[in-house]
Amino acid sequence: MKVGFMGGTFDPIHYGHLLAAESAREACGLDEVWFVPAGHPPLKEKGPQADGQTRLEMVYRAIDFQPHFRAMDTELEREGTSYTIDTIKELNEQYPGREFSIIIGSDRVNDLPKWHNIQELAQLARFIGVTRGGEDMEIDELPEYLKDRLTVVKMPLFELSSTVIKERVAAGHSIRFLVPEKVYSFIRRNELYES
Repeated sequence: MKVGFMGGTFDPIHYGHLLAAESAREACGLDEVWFVPAGHPPLKEKGPQADGQTRLEMVYRAIDFQPHFRAMDTELEREGTSYTIDTIKELNEQYPGREFSIIIGSDRVNDLPKWHNIQELAQLARFIGVTRGGEDMEIDELPEYLKDRLTVVKMPLFELSSTVIKERVAAGHSIRFLVPEKVYSFIRRNELYES
């Protein structure tokens, strides 16, 4: 079974995440995409605003009724920094026979050489770099062992980020139609990101 691993803070999850996951699934023939909210991501300057269980709940709501998407709490259960290598090793042990591909945005492709134990990770999983067009991925600058394990997938142009959503909520602006309706209702009901 071919599984796409999509990590991130998902603070909050939005349609851009879902579109990237579906684009990667379709282009690379993935059977499923597993959304794995990060506990303590190493390359983020500051941690997520919403706690882990709240972010996981938003992921569940966003992917509800999507037969090829799953939410996993793997990183939220672990203490310390969330390194992808540790998560992939754990998933390989728990789910033998899966072939993992890590789905990342084009901004993260350039950061790959900085990832924790990247050479070992590249032996355990492939990478799918999702680009929205017009974004500059410096693939030629990557080491050969990464270039050989990277597939680039184009998705429809869709400019949206979790930061923009949080800023809109804090400013009192609507985020309806930027996030799935169940996520929108959850954010409103729990007064997330208002301050």
